[in-house]
Amino acid sequence: MWTLSGFADEIDSDPHVQFRTLNELGIRYVEFRSAWGTNVLDLDDDQIGELKRLLSQYGIGVSAVGSPIGKVGIHDDFDEHLARFDRALWVAEQLQAPYIRIFSFWMPDGEDPAKHRDEVLRRMSALADRVGDQDVILAHENERKIYGDVPSRCLDIVESVGSAKLRLVWDPANFVLCDVAPFTDGFADLRPYIDYLQIKDAVAAEGRVVPAGEGDGQIPETIRALKADGFDSYFSMEPHLAYMGESGGFSGPDLFAKATRAFTGLLDAEGIAYH
Repeated sequence: MWTLSGFADEIDSDPHVQFRTLNELGIRYVEFRSAWGTNVLDLDDDQIGELKRLLSQYGIGVSAVGSPIGKVGIHDDFDEHLARFDRALWVAEQLQAPYIRIFSFWMPDGEDPAKHRDEVLRRMSALADRVGDQDVILAHENERKIYGDVPSRCLDIVESVGSAKLRLVWDPANFVLCDVAPFTDGFADLRPYIDYLQIKDAVAAEGRVVPAGEGDGQIPETIRALKADGFDSYFSMEPHLAYMGESGGFSGPDLFAKATRAFTGLLDAEGIAYH
C-alpha cells in the first residue's frame, strides 16, 4: 500500500496547524522541512524535542527530513556544508526519518554542468560515505539548476557514486520546468533507483505549477507503471500552488487540500490503495 506524506510547512509555519491539517486530510506522515519559520536544520535541540512531542500528540510520522543539503553553489565551502550535513543526520535520527532529501549543488549560470561533474561526484560520494551505518537513505531531488536537474545527470550521479545510501526522488514538475517530458524521457532509466516521489505537476508552456494531473508531468502514466511493478513507498505532497522559490514553496491549507484531493483522485481512478 502506498503511503502519503507532505511538506506541511506549505500549509502554515505553525506545526500545530500543519499537523492538524494533515490529520484532517488523513495524511499520517510529514516530510519535515521547517517549523515556526525556521529550517529544520536550524531548529535548536529544544525545538526538535518539542517537534517530537507534537508528532506523537498528532500521530504523525516523519517520512523524510526535507533538508537543504546540496542546495549551495558548487564553489561554496564544502567542509562547512559537511558540518551542516552532520546536523541533518542527527535530526533524522531524532525524528526517526528513513530518508534525508538532498541536492547536487547549484551550477554557475551559463556554464556547462559537465565542467563541474568531478567535484559534484566527489561531494555526493562524501555525503553517502558520511552516512556510515546509520539507518537512513539520502534521496536526491531533481531540482532545477543543480547538476542533477535532468534524467541523464540524475542517472550519472546515482550510478557513479554507486552507494546503497544514495537513491533518487522523482519530482515530475521539476523535470517539466527543465523542458523534460518526465515519464517519456527519464522514467525507464531512473526507475531502478527511485525510492520516493514528490507530488507536484507543471505546465511546460507557462512554467506554472498545478495540481497533479493538470500539467505535463505525466503523473497518471507514472503511477500506472509504478503500480505495475509493485512500487511501495512514500508519495509526498509538495503543491507549490501559491508560491514557489528556491528554498521551498507555499500553498496554504485550502490549496494543499486541493492538491491532495487531485492526487488521490488519480490514485482512485487507477484503483491504487494508499494510506
